[in-house]
Amino acid sequence: MTATPATSPYPHLLAPITLGSLTLRNRVVMGSMHTGLEDSRRHLPELAAFFAERARGGVGLIVTGGYAPNKRGWLKPLASEMTTRLQAMRHREVTDAVHEEGGAIALQVLHAGRYGYHPFVVSASKRKSPISLFTPRALSTRGVERTASDFARAVGLAEKAGYDAVEIMGSEGYLINQFLAARTNDRSDAWGGSAEKRMRFPLEVVRRAREEVGPDFPLIYRISLLDLVEGGQTWDEVVTLAHLLEEAGVTVLNTGIGWHEARVPTIITQVPRGAWREATARLKAEVSVPVCASNRINTPELAESILADGQADLVSMARPLLADPDFVAKAMADRGDEINTCIACNQACLDHTFSNKRASCLVNPRACHETTLVLGRTRRTATVAVVGAGPAGLSSAVAAAERGFAVTLFEKSAELGGQFRLAMAVPGKEDFADTLRYYTRRLDVLGVDVRLGTEADDAVLAAYDEVIVASGVVPRLPTIPGIDHPSVVSYADVLAGRVVPGRRVAVVGAGGIGVDVSVWLTHDPAETTDDWMAHWGVGDPSVHPGGLTERKARSPLREVTLIQRKTTPIGVGLGKTSGWAHRAVLKQSGVTQVSGATYDLIDDAGLHLTVDGEHRVVEVDHVVVCAGQESVRDLVSDARPDWYVVGGADVAAELDAKRAIKQGTEVVAGL
Repeated sequence: MTATPATSPYPHLLAPITLGSLTLRNRVVMGSMHTGLEDSRRHLPELAAFFAERARGGVGLIVTGGYAPNKRGWLKPLASEMTTRLQAMRHREVTDAVHEEGGAIALQVLHAGRYGYHPFVVSASKRKSPISLFTPRALSTRGVERTASDFARAVGLAEKAGYDAVEIMGSEGYLINQFLAARTNDRSDAWGGSAEKRMRFPLEVVRRAREEVGPDFPLIYRISLLDLVEGGQTWDEVVTLAHLLEEAGVTVLNTGIGWHEARVPTIITQVPRGAWREATARLKAEVSVPVCASNRINTPELAESILADGQADLVSMARPLLADPDFVAKAMADRGDEINTCIACNQACLDHTFSNKRASCLVNPRACHETTLVLGRTRRTATVAVVGAGPAGLSSAVAAAERGFAVTLFEKSAELGGQFRLAMAVPGKEDFADTLRYYTRRLDVLGVDVRLGTEADDAVLAAYDEVIVASGVVPRLPTIPGIDHPSVVSYADVLAGRVVPGRRVAVVGAGGIGVDVSVWLTHDPAETTDDWMAHWGVGDPSVHPGGLTERKARSPLREVTLIQRKTTPIGVGLGKTSGWAHRAVLKQSGVTQVSGATYDLIDDAGLHLTVDGEHRVVEVDHVVVCAGQESVRDLVSDARPDWYVVGGADVAAELDAKRAIKQGTEVVAGL
């Protein structure tokens, strides 16, 4: 039985709300994400299927990825745009698909400004972004006027396309935000020179859009609460802008945190859940229109808390709806424990987007592949054995059971999770525990026969129609003289809590695991959200423009030396959108980084190295080895060509859960 809002654990989240002419069935907004399906009309059927699945899952309002109002506003060459009636009519395929599922959908209009990846970029001024390739041309006075009208035309076309609302992107450092900040607007005409003049552009966009669509069509404006860059807006300017936007006809203020070029993480896993809710509450206290909270909100409990505390009227969750399209339906049915929670890793979503790849999701590889990665019900009766309960094995077992196979999952240890259980011990990756909670619950709901503490052999497996080997990896021990010294321990022993390292530690291997272990070794477990803000220099926006202030130094718990054989900078291979933040934490924590090292000897004196021809000794209490993994392939042989090998057992890579989960799901889809 589905719970009503009044009887649900989430009465505020599931309550309807009216925005102009639109009544939403609940307060859940699927925030804007560029997926890579927006940029070509041939992908419109896939985009429609993607959104339809989320609408079917109960989302109140879906917001599309950003569509440019003109070609100079493209994110990249030939990127998504809403500029012609023909384009609008083609979008009927998307809007109709959502409406057929009882949902509502808004088009986001976004002008990239100087963030565009093409040589025709424009901005308020000729100031190049530190993360962009091209220097923008400053828009002429006539160009500004024309661009404001282009925004309004795009809004009108969206209405004709059947969209229920439009979101105007005024945050994250895109064009409108570039006009608002002194950092990027040094104009001396009517569009710059003072805060009042810098605000004129977004106000003109909203006024002209309102004239285009009439008084009742919902206009959402994504406002930047905290720019988190030097030369950003003051809090008084943000509040003034919000009041003026109300007067201009905005229906909802959605909140944005930080520019893309900001050196403060805002959404990745190390950001505490709900970190920005207080900033949203601060805006809500100033305005009369509904306010939408966003960023690092990934559970119905947290969303409900924000709404119940009066800190917002709606809650935007983008990546959580990638992870689980049925997020809302499960909340409505009081099945919150069955939600596949977003872990904010960025590995398959934003890392893909910023690498010009189609977005997906580490914990849900079907995201944005709904028409090609299909887990249809099987028409045959068959038994499936899955060996190993790490990410690859868990995804295989769940997918096979969802298809209707009789599944037995063998795991020789006493717990599910494999290497993923180690990853969730890393500070900032606590959300990974939710993935194991999800799989544990899903196995139970689907009736999978889970056999912990059981090692499968050939004789046992011979009884099954299909066998999937997901036996995972074990840590690799490098060949170093003295590797058997008592001071030497594996990363697995450290993260599992079997060894407590001393005050001075050397970490051998500086890949993803080495970085994670170094963070674990230096992290103070008593750190609060306020501490996190202070370490990253996030201050009171009413005192510090843009919310940016001097960073408070960290007090690392241990002295750590992180060492690698490679001569490349440490951490260079980490995630595209998160690696910089992990590298920053290493620096903030005083981790000594050594590249191009030769490991000579480990003895009572410590770890002996040669670096640039110079011998040195790192005096340590422990040496933690993070030198990669080796596949566990005891069950793999040429005699069993019909058995499937997935995850680390197939390719030993550094805790690559993205590949493991995707591979496990794909193998089962083909059974």
